[in-house]
Amino acid sequence: MNLHALRVFYAVAKLGSFSGAAEALFISQPAVSKALKELEHQLNIQLIERASKGKKLTLSEGGQALFEHARSIFAIEKAAIEDIKSRTGLKRGTLVIGTSTTIASYWLPPYLANFCAQYPHIKVEVQVANTAQIEHALLECTIDLALVEGTPTEPHIISKHWQNDLMSVVIPSNFKPTKNLKAWLNKQFWLLREPGSGTLEMSVKLLAEHGIQAEQSMQLGSNEAIARAVAQGMGVALLPNVVTEDLAQLGKLTRLSQKNNEQLSRPLYQLHYKDRPSSHAAQAFEKSLFSE
Repeated sequence: MNLHALRVFYAVAKLGSFSGAAEALFISQPAVSKALKELEHQLNIQLIERASKGKKLTLSEGGQALFEHARSIFAIEKAAIEDIKSRTGLKRGTLVIGTSTTIASYWLPPYLANFCAQYPHIKVEVQVANTAQIEHALLECTIDLALVEGTPTEPHIISKHWQNDLMSVVIPSNFKPTKNLKAWLNKQFWLLREPGSGTLEMSVKLLAEHGIQAEQSMQLGSNEAIARAVAQGMGVALLPNVVTEDLAQLGKLTRLSQKNNEQLSRPLYQLHYKDRPSSHAAQAFEKSLFSE
């Protein structure tokens, strides 16, 4: 297979246009069209449904299958390049970690500090986003590994349990729950994370397991914003203990104790793209995550 033509096809499929692919690959649009025609001729299959003017192009069934293979091929290519560059005893290179806001703020810093002290010449970048966005970044190979709260939905992503994050229902300090706590909580105004957030996924799941439906709710973009909104009396929430520790100690909000001292928790996962071999830097960092 002509890998140049495959790269052109991958760019067209990923960007959704011939002109966008031409610009990204620094070639002319006629060259893009020629490469695609040659690839279709070589494979004897139509890869792209030629759309009418103004409509977005779409992939044929065969084109979608080839796109998945191409993504894996170029992921391996990128890993090969990184592997060669990293064969200097981790004395140079880049490690890009994708993570959620909570993990980046509370769980990740000590691991970053240890890794950077051990490998001072490795450039470390941290991209913060919600779980759905992190999954997409893994598939696009713009990050090396990820740490998230939610479970992956993509079959090409492998998850590994990292640790558990304790959570509590928190309420404003001046709220007075009734004896029938479940009924009281069902009547409250809930502050929740946005769709795609691992915190939202786990919160809805845990609340449902305890018979609580957050029918009246508002969505906010970070756990810290939700915690402070609870402290201001806006409503109640289910949040990680690491987020609410300071506000609870200051008496700004109250954590509800669980029945029979049962503790709520959510699992934290380490993710990686299964079709992409890990670089030496990623392997070293992953080892540090599970060394304790």
